[in-house]
Amino acid sequence: MNLSEEKITVEEPVEDYYKRYLGGRGFISAALLQEMPGGVDPLGPENKLIFALGPITGMPIPGSGRNSVGAKSPLTGGFGEAEAGGFFGAELKKAGFDAIIMEGIAKSPLYLWIKDGKAELRDARHLWGQETRETQQKIRTELQDPLIRTAIIGPGGENLVRFACILNDLTHAAGRTGLGAVMGSKKLKAIAVRGKTVPPMADEKVVRNLTRWMAQNFKKETGFWKAGTGQAMEAFNLSGVMPVLNFKDGYFDAVKKITAQTVLEQFGIGMEGCYACPVRCKKKVRIDDPTCSVDSTYGGPEYETLAAFGSNCGIDDAKAICKAHEICNRQGVDTISAGVTLSFAMECFENGLLTPKDTDGIELRFGNAGAMLQMLGRMIRREGLGALLAEGTRIAARQIGRGAIDLAMQVKGLEIPMHDPRSKQGMALHYSVHPAGADHCTGVHDPVVEKGPGFEDWGTIDVNESIPTTELSPRKTRMVFQVGLWSQLPNYLGFCLFVPFKKKQLQEASEAITGWPMSYWRLMKTVERGLTLAKIFNLREGFTKAEDDLPKRMATSQTNGNLKGVIVDPQKLAEAQELYYQMLGWDQEGVPTRGRLVELGIEWAYRCLKG
Repeated sequence: MNLSEEKITVEEPVEDYYKRYLGGRGFISAALLQEMPGGVDPLGPENKLIFALGPITGMPIPGSGRNSVGAKSPLTGGFGEAEAGGFFGAELKKAGFDAIIMEGIAKSPLYLWIKDGKAELRDARHLWGQETRETQQKIRTELQDPLIRTAIIGPGGENLVRFACILNDLTHAAGRTGLGAVMGSKKLKAIAVRGKTVPPMADEKVVRNLTRWMAQNFKKETGFWKAGTGQAMEAFNLSGVMPVLNFKDGYFDAVKKITAQTVLEQFGIGMEGCYACPVRCKKKVRIDDPTCSVDSTYGGPEYETLAAFGSNCGIDDAKAICKAHEICNRQGVDTISAGVTLSFAMECFENGLLTPKDTDGIELRFGNAGAMLQMLGRMIRREGLGALLAEGTRIAARQIGRGAIDLAMQVKGLEIPMHDPRSKQGMALHYSVHPAGADHCTGVHDPVVEKGPGFEDWGTIDVNESIPTTELSPRKTRMVFQVGLWSQLPNYLGFCLFVPFKKKQLQEASEAITGWPMSYWRLMKTVERGLTLAKIFNLREGFTKAEDDLPKRMATSQTNGNLKGVIVDPQKLAEAQELYYQMLGWDQEGVPTRGRLVELGIEWAYRCLKG
């Protein structure tokens, strides 16, 4: 779809294309490398914005409500990709499409309307500047259908905040890497979709049986249905997983005030879910306090949001955190990057790198909830210091100077999620080498492969050893390689990480839906193929081994808590990276070898390494 020319074309890839890349991140990594030259401006007309579904997306099975979005990231300058749940992806599949690829920049704001196999661009000038809820309401009224599903940007995307997100159905964010800013740069306000046809499956009986099993067993297989993510915050606090004061500390005294349970007990009005899913893991909150009201339309904060605006900013005010979440969904920005950028600014302020003159008198200190909310709004509107902070921590730190970069908790420009890599050293390795930067959803959460409930399921992919979470060793590197490939598979299938199917069941679902043999080897090779293409994308953009790194803070200890004294040792990290490269068939500089590209069936990508 060329927005500059307002021209829509429809392509039908051959079956082998689907078999090779499956969907989601696989489609995105291949298309960005094949269809876009290197060196383009992430906010310019040549960048491509891709919405991609997987083979499971939209099928009548729990966990099928996911879709991927990708582009060259305005936050990192490299491979950018994120996922979102809800109903939008499923509706797009039922409307007859597996992917949307957009290029160019519209002359004036537009939105894309897709219904039952037909697509058209419509005027969105009356929607530009609107918040996400108003935008969705006006589109549904205009198209006379209250069941239309949407993917929308808010003012954050329009203002090109480099960590702007795209909202599915107002509560499900494709949050990471700034894809909302790419959509805003193209003057595309929204995509509206209505579809009525579920594609046929190869074996409906298998899918029905798996769906029935999940409906009967999800409550004993997962606890997310109780209060969503954030239920383990007290345990995270004890173990040092949850970051405190911009990743300086490892223990937050007031954690009980901001847990998921507390938020749900005080402000919750129920739980919501995604397409075809019984788990219903999304909190919905409402606060009627006139000094801090929160609209339930925008759902409620999950763990990443609770910690990013809470412990990491030193804030124990659950109302303020819920308000920050609402603002982010209302305006369309990523809660993780927004929260970490604010904690960075707070530490800069406390260290004298920013002054009251810079902040227009706002006392931007840890624990100041009012200042946090004020500066969040300024970032979204790009007012004063907010204009600089809207660039993300890496760009802001470089401009502030005087050592501010050491306070920027980011990898490749992407702010670190709420899982301190000192506590999960497999995740530390993953954060450092992952092409998109610090991404917890595709990483290895070390505790899940410790002996305990569900441990035996990892033996399916030859992971049989329980390894301490804070160990960084050759055997941990092997675990990151094996578990990491499997952990990224849902982003290719269009499947949710939180739906507790066993690995064998996910394989069976993939086969039953597609009709293709799906061995574990084949599924993981598909992920390796996409990972390698994303790596080559970054190399073409000028990335080197030097970008595979962590902030210096991770080589120092947390100042308090049970993890005090534990660091990510730089030498051990370098050794683990070298081993990881070798396992993927990359050379010592992290460049994929021609032999591995041939083995993966993507020899065409070799020319991208040769310029």
